[in-house]
Amino acid sequence: MGNRFQVKDRFADGAQYIDGQLRSGTSGRSHTVVDPATGEDVLTYELAGTADVDAAVAAAKRAFPVWSGATPGERSDALHRLAAVLAEQAEDFAHAESLQCGKPLKLSTEFDVPGTIDNTAFFAGAARHLQGQAAAEYSGDHTSYVRREAIGVVGSIAPWNYPLQMAAWKILPAIAAGNTIVLKPAELTPLTSLMFAQAAKEAGLPDGVINIVTGAGRDAGEHLVGHPDVVMTSFTGSTAVGKRVAEIATSTVKRLHLELGGKAPFLVFDDADLEAAAHGAVAASLINTGQDCTAATRAYVQRPLHDAFVARVAELMETVRLGDPFAPGTDLGPLVSHAQRDRVAAFVERARAYATVVTGGEVPVGELAAGAYYRPTLISGAAQDSEVVQSEIFGPVLVVLPFDTDDEGLDLANDTPYGLAASAWTRDLYRANRATREMKAGCVWVNDHIPIISEMPHGGYKASGFGKDMSSYSFEEYTQVKHVMYDNTAVAAKDWHRTIFGDR
Repeated sequence: MGNRFQVKDRFADGAQYIDGQLRSGTSGRSHTVVDPATGEDVLTYELAGTADVDAAVAAAKRAFPVWSGATPGERSDALHRLAAVLAEQAEDFAHAESLQCGKPLKLSTEFDVPGTIDNTAFFAGAARHLQGQAAAEYSGDHTSYVRREAIGVVGSIAPWNYPLQMAAWKILPAIAAGNTIVLKPAELTPLTSLMFAQAAKEAGLPDGVINIVTGAGRDAGEHLVGHPDVVMTSFTGSTAVGKRVAEIATSTVKRLHLELGGKAPFLVFDDADLEAAAHGAVAASLINTGQDCTAATRAYVQRPLHDAFVARVAELMETVRLGDPFAPGTDLGPLVSHAQRDRVAAFVERARAYATVVTGGEVPVGELAAGAYYRPTLISGAAQDSEVVQSEIFGPVLVVLPFDTDDEGLDLANDTPYGLAASAWTRDLYRANRATREMKAGCVWVNDHIPIISEMPHGGYKASGFGKDMSSYSFEEYTQVKHVMYDNTAVAAKDWHRTIFGDR
């Protein structure tokens, strides 16, 4: 196995980052971060309890007046410095991310870390653009304009599949707009969230602006969402947990942003480039070992191409190299945990009763047996209403179904509760335009599937939630819109007063 990032000394003081300092949790319960590639323990730490959440929120509340009162230029400069610190520490971040998640180092190095640095640079620029409607005399007698102001303490919850990027997606728009934040990362993968907060301190951000509480969802998470001093909650995770977050947040009238599950369709029309579609399907279904809410999970292929597509995808999947995440030749690492691996395997085993496992569907033996590995899996012959087509598996599994007419293909693509991402594969401009109009998803790619950029929004339709990450659309969600109106007449008895008392 390749070199692994050493974390025990770095987090000897604990896995809570509150008011600029690492500290131990006070829940009385511990948790161990496990390397999913080997099953070996990485770090054991004390989980956060409600007292830790209270301390973190209090620190964020104290920091808010100074941070929100800083000029946009000052906040921008701080984020530019943070981007530089992240770039200096890019290798450490990539190794820590691969260690806790099991993702290949080439993915962490070429996607997760540079994407986070780019997000930071983007929001450094966005911090200077708190724009509102232009000042004007809309009523004739008054001058109106719009202010965008920070809203207060944000309490956010991030998932385990992209810990670094998800932490950045939560933290950056919030603090760029002048808010302070308490982030709860998944207890499985807290390392890079803690490192991000430490990097922010090195960049000169004030203590208390970014706080990290690492605890269980039912304890730390629910207490954070329901905390009376938290004014906004942003959650990324499963739809089931998102519903619980919404219940708690709405009971305290918080602003709410939810990025939930996905079951992305991959729609291949009969004029598509078969080789491009097959390569795209393998890459888009296996990225991060399929643990991606935008991953291609349902390939609908127009019948003239269906059999050739299945054969070519199976052939390509069988070339994917499973192995040590830190080895140069590794394409696919383990799932995040043995529990997640077993969950994925159970979906596939149940599918054997009603569908065909074309390739994969196995836990590897030999030197990979100790890790949470699962072979890339292709399933055909499943019905549209079957479990593997309708439910989010969150693993390296692609299901292929045929369709005949364009109408049928689009109907099938939209026929799940989810609507986060989708793609259409065609050489016909009119087909592509129709697909982008009619596919009910927050992102629709044409002849590609997966790429994201900081300037464009990410978020879903339907049971995939609401609100946006990245882009200026995300930034605006973390601000309060205030209308300011000045009287220009200097008249004591205004004409409209007669509707309350007196005559004209």
